[in-house]
Amino acid sequence: MTDPAPESPPEILRIVLPPDAAGERFDRALAAVLPDLSRTRIQALVRAGKVMANGHPVGDAGRKVSGGEAVCVEIPPPEPAAPEPENIPLDVVYEDGDLVVVDKPAGLVVHPGAGNRSGTLVNALLHRCKGSLSGIGGVERPGIVHRLDKDTSGLLVVAKNDKAHRHLAEQFADHGRTGPLERAYLALVWGVLPRPRGTIDAPIDRDPHNREKMRVSRPGKGREAITHWELIETFGEAPRRGAGTGPGQPLVSLIRCVLETGRTHQIRVHMAHIGHPVLGDPVYGTGFKTKSVHLTEEGRARLEGLDRQALHAAHLAFEHPSTGEILSFDSDLPDDLRQLLESLQAGV
Repeated sequence: MTDPAPESPPEILRIVLPPDAAGERFDRALAAVLPDLSRTRIQALVRAGKVMANGHPVGDAGRKVSGGEAVCVEIPPPEPAAPEPENIPLDVVYEDGDLVVVDKPAGLVVHPGAGNRSGTLVNALLHRCKGSLSGIGGVERPGIVHRLDKDTSGLLVVAKNDKAHRHLAEQFADHGRTGPLERAYLALVWGVLPRPRGTIDAPIDRDPHNREKMRVSRPGKGREAITHWELIETFGEAPRRGAGTGPGQPLVSLIRCVLETGRTHQIRVHMAHIGHPVLGDPVYGTGFKTKSVHLTEEGRARLEGLDRQALHAAHLAFEHPSTGEILSFDSDLPDDLRQLLESLQAGV
């Protein structure tokens, strides 16, 4: 019988709080000199009795500091993650010690949850990044700072440590309004948009009759949601209604959407709200299914075989949490969307 592997020793950090920290909350002052630890993580360590100041346990993370205290922090090794690592192939477009950028395929759930305890992006990253995750909040797990719907493909960044997680989360909370974050999606939607570009500013909340569905809510209700769209190309031709001759309206549009907020199903909800739902959307576009009869035979076959919404996270840019460098990534349409788009462009 073999002995169990020895447990990793805790990491011991010793620092002196600067004099000008006097009057600050303890957790805020310590986070300023230990940027690899979030305030939430520091508060947890204080509660666990792992933080000493001048040789005495710090009982309250919110207490005011005098400045000049000698602080000792004991950081236990990360606890094993609850989800199990799984050898799931990933298309990794960038990786370093702080983060990993993945081009997620449609059909892959980002995070374990009810009904999806395994087979997720998190399970895959636990396998791929084993040994390189320093722990998010003391647990060996990748830090999810944003998500894509299961059946939306494209670019997604994940943090490997507390510092990166905090820095990236701040950028995503800002939504690029004052920082460098950029997120852009390509979508195929029904109909033609009324002008070359526009903005949808409509709050979103959860549908009280269907907890799996979101909806545009009344002004003053729900959470702020802003989507900027730009028309790229139109395809096909829907027949004119009533008497008369002449060409009808284009049947499908390719658009580029930039998010100013990040609500669940935001693009899908907003485009359906203005009467242009995403092709293949099984939740918000069901009323437009009959329009597929106006597509070419190949177009109908491609759409029926898609089995998901025609939405792809095509561009992602952000500031690296350690170097400050602006990282920018672009992702081509995956085969299923590319083939659908080509059939629409060919019109055959």
